[in-house]
Amino acid sequence: MVDDRTDVVADILDTLRLTTRIFGRFELTAPWGLELPETDYLTFYVMDRGSASLELHGRAVGPTSAALAPGDVVVLPHGSAHRIVDPSGGGQNVRHVTHALCPRPESPHVARFGGEGPLTSFVTGAFHFSTGRQGALLESLPALIHIPSAGAQSATPLATTVQLILAESAAGNLGASIISARLADILFLQVLRTRADGTQCQEHGFRALADPSIGASLRLMHGQIAHDWTVESLAHAVGMSRSAYSARFTETVGEPPLQYLSRWRMAKAAQYLRERPDSVSAIAERVGYQNAAAFMKAFTRTQGVSPAAYRKAQRAAAEA
Repeated sequence: MVDDRTDVVADILDTLRLTTRIFGRFELTAPWGLELPETDYLTFYVMDRGSASLELHGRAVGPTSAALAPGDVVVLPHGSAHRIVDPSGGGQNVRHVTHALCPRPESPHVARFGGEGPLTSFVTGAFHFSTGRQGALLESLPALIHIPSAGAQSATPLATTVQLILAESAAGNLGASIISARLADILFLQVLRTRADGTQCQEHGFRALADPSIGASLRLMHGQIAHDWTVESLAHAVGMSRSAYSARFTETVGEPPLQYLSRWRMAKAAQYLRERPDSVSAIAERVGYQNAAAFMKAFTRTQGVSPAAYRKAQRAAAEA
């Protein structure tokens, strides 16, 4: 029986543990420009005032540039190298900036530089997943997601979050860093929701969630991860033949059903190792492995280290 209660996107974000690493406000006067290298972070921009042009470097799937106006939201899910500049500046006064020099959520500040021209202000931030891996659904996102202010206004919760982020970044009140980091998390989730609900959703992953049969099977995998699923049992549960189900799942998700399930089991196992005191054998059983040795072999192949070594490293990082 299909479990329609499981929220696949919420499960993914809860498991991968999104953390806000960078958060701050820029107030720049023309001409100005920022050049940022490729990173493991998911970067976002929320425009407050003025205008900007953003362009990705290198090869990317989907749009590679965006003209930004007040109220616009941009997310770069794969941390692509990019440039964001004053549209009228002709590429003058561009600063090369590493993420190590960007504002941090624990000590937010306003960065100011540029020439003598009009003011542009925006809030920028960056997320990082605890696992360092996004999973098939998030990996399928395009390199650039641009939601114009008109689109944000049509999605009332997103528009509200945008206004709160801009207000907090400008006010700098007590507790602003904590509030801003939480708002950044909410912003990303709402961008994903807007993307999943929109008619533009054609990429792998989110197209799968919108597919009645494939979306239902994803909810089954996420909701009953320890179940002994086979391609046959998943196809039967959603009323499809084995061959038709396997072909459609691979087409919409981007990988075969059992490969997706195996990767997701390892992601859940990593979460349990980070957050729970359970034994390795107990965690193996929680993610569908009756044989602890088989689980340890699969985890080591996926993560590059054994479950025990992974747990030790994560605890050391948390203490540091």
